[in-house]
This record gives sequence, structure tokens and C-alpha cells, in this order.
Amino acid sequence: MVEDRFDIAIVGAGIVGLAHALAAVRAGLRVAVIDRDARANGASVRNFGFVTVTGQDSGAPWRRARRSRDIWAQIAPQAGIAIEQTGLAMVAQRPEALAVLEAFMATDMAEGCDLLAASAARARLGGVRPRELAGALFSGIDLRVESRTAIPRLAAWLAERHGVAFRYGVAVHAVETGRVATSAGTVAADAVIVCPGDDLATLFPDALARAGVTRCKLQMLRLADPGFRLPSAVMSDLGLVRYRGYAALPAAAALEARLKVEQPGHLANGVHLIVAQSADGSLVVGDSHHYAATPDPFGSSAVDALILDEFAAVFGLVPPVLERWTGTYASASGHSLVETPMERVRLVVVTSGTGASTAFALAEEVIGDLATVRLGASA
Repeated sequence: MVEDRFDIAIVGAGIVGLAHALAAVRAGLRVAVIDRDARANGASVRNFGFVTVTGQDSGAPWRRARRSRDIWAQIAPQAGIAIEQTGLAMVAQRPEALAVLEAFMATDMAEGCDLLAASAARARLGGVRPRELAGALFSGIDLRVESRTAIPRLAAWLAERHGVAFRYGVAVHAVETGRVATSAGTVAADAVIVCPGDDLATLFPDALARAGVTRCKLQMLRLADPGFRLPSAVMSDLGLVRYRGYAALPAAAALEARLKVEQPGHLANGVHLIVAQSADGSLVVGDSHHYAATPDPFGSSAVDALILDEFAAVFGLVPPVLERWTGTYASASGHSLVETPMERVRLVVVTSGTGASTAFALAEEVIGDLATVRLGASA
């Protein structure tokens, strides 16, 4: 049975799929979104909801993050999505970390950022009490939403306000030009965008394998309200050797050399610190990074201990743990993968763990490219 014809059918209702749905409806197109789960359950709801601009890799990733941040700010109030926090406090615990931030401030990507020396930074950090503090960078650009609620609210708004047709609990078996074969019948569409997240086996596995896409497992925690409000999301020295906007700077080499001596276990497990605060005061804390085609589903208490060790070094205390969970996302050497496996079909995967931060802008690029193909004739 053939469903109503759409201009664009999108496979995957995570943030990447929803971003493409938004870009498509803004272009005046009729959109269907198909997802095998009954609700959002993957990386899009298991991470921080942190729309990170500061520290993104230079060039296209940074530009996409800047644009995506602006789109979040535009649509959040329309969709009933609360902006839980704004900004970033990048705490420099070591002189080598401060040198990285000083180098970063000399780049174009430091727009909207201030770098404060230790005494002024400590006053601005409030209840955050690092054991060691050389200074801190404060950005007012970044945003944070509660991903567990923001993703379903975004989908509901796209359906109610923009008429996007969602097909939840429907598995996609095959895609070809003009049609999507599903467990509930065939969906016809002028163009198809496949946003599979970390499903590397169902659709176009050869293309994903050629691109070297694997999966990254991360560990996350939620801690109890510490009794004070954070000035913004908080990161630390470990993030300066992981986020490419900092790590690519020559000054980062000295910091990485020191961290290899002082925190080899953290680096070996891909641990760096991000702390974001929810409306109820609780803290979302992470994370770690382990790579495999099929990561095991088990959380390691030793890895959690490394995350909490860094938390204690920055905050001076560790509130009780309320929740623990793992997540996975697609990972490769580049920021994202966009391929054309067949005519009027696009395969789109954010491979850098930055879906919330960059997907809206990436989707505008993909929809803009598809607009050069004759779409919308069936609308």
C-alpha cells in the first residue's frame, strides 16, 4: 500500500532527522519522518543537550554550530522548549591550560568570549570551587536545553505547527529513489534523507563502512542539586585537548603532555568534563569515550570514578549520584558524512557527537542542495 506522496521522506527522528524536517518545512515542502522506535531513545536524548559553539573545530563545524545555536534560540520559545542555561565557563586549572585559552582568544572563534584571571574568575564561578585555578574563559553564546524533553517537544511542534507526518514504530527495510519500503507499507517521496544515527547495518552499510564510521559509547551521570546555581555549563582542562577548536592550537601540546603524566587514565578512557544544570538543580555530568563497532552495553564503575574525580577537582565536592546511563553515537574522523547513494537520496550522519550543536545548519545545507533538484511538484 502506498501512503500519501511527500516531497521529502526522512528516515530517523533524532535531532539530525528533526533538523532536516525543520529545514524542509521552512522551504515549503511536505515532510514525513519515519522512525523504528515509539519515541526518541538514542543519542539525541542521552547527551547533555548542550549546544556548544565555543571550542568547535574551525571552519564549517564552527560556522554550523553558530548558525544552529541561532536556530535553537529562534524556535525554542515557539516549540515550548526551555533554554535551561546560556554560556560556558571553561575552567583553566593549569598554567598550560590558560595558555591554550589565551591562544584561543586570538582567533576569530573567540567572538563573545571573555578570559579572566584567577581572582576574577573565581568570583564569577560562585559555588564552583576548583582546587587549582589559573583563570577561566566565559562565553555567552552557547545554549543548553534538556534533551529528554526538548527532542519530543520539537517533534510535536513540527507535527502540530508545520504538518510534519510522523510514522513512529515503523521499521525501514529499503530506500530507493522515490520510495521508502517500511514495515507499514511504502512511503512515496520525491527525495529521501536517511539519518540513521549509529545504526550502521540497516541502510547503506557499505557507504558507512567506506567512511570509517564506527560507534562511540559514553557514560553519563546525574548528580543531586549541589545547593547553588551554576553560572553556565562548565568544562575543564581535559576538554581543551578534546575539542578541536582548542586542541588544534599549538599551545595545546604542552597541556596534553602534562595531562598524559598527571591524568593518563582519564585520557585513555576519553574522559573530559562537561557539567550542565537542569531546572530542578540537578547536574548532568559526563563523559567518557570508547570506540567499537558494537560497544558493550555495560557501564564501568572505574570510568564513572574518573569522571567524578575530575568533577571533584573542579567543584570541590561531589553530590550524590541520582542516575547513571550509557549512550552511543556514530563516530568517524570528520565532523559529518553527507553522501548521495542514489539519485535524490541523501545519507546524513553527524559523526562527531555534535548533533545538537550543528545539525540545524547542516540540514539547511542538505535541503538547499536538494532544492537544486526539482522538489515540491507534488505539494
